[in-house]
Amino acid sequence: MTITTNLKQLYETDDSVWLEETIKLLKQKQFDQLDVENLIEELSSLGKRDLAKVKSLLRQIIIHILLLQYWQTEYERNHRHWLGEIKTFRYDLNNHLTTNLSNKLQDDLENIYQSAVDFVQVKTSLTIFPEKCPYTLAQLLDDNYLP
Repeated sequence: MTITTNLKQLYETDDSVWLEETIKLLKQKQFDQLDVENLIEELSSLGKRDLAKVKSLLRQIIIHILLLQYWQTEYERNHRHWLGEIKTFRYDLNNHLTTNLSNKLQDDLENIYQSAVDFVQVKTSLTIFPEKCPYTLAQLLDDNYLP
């Protein structure tokens, strides 16, 4: 039984140990012994998780900016909470953002905005939101920007 076969079996039973062993092989440049199939799957999954995370954080920023900007009946009671949420989500997003992920957010900004609007409409019953995203990605990431 080869190391690759053992790694494939290990992947099915203990992915944490599989990852440790894979890292060892990579560091030792023993590329021919890698479980390439599962390594590709894990790398693809990692990329998808990272993208989903930054999209979710950006959606939360937009949601809270919309609440802050448009939900006047709840403004006095909730604006400090919304400001805190915006600050926290921006901090988390900026800590996870790479150039590649930033480009993907830019490409999908309109869809992310629409999903945020859908959520806020359900939460507030308001229908007064701009049809297109009125914010730039740079504004949404800027800790000092508020509409």
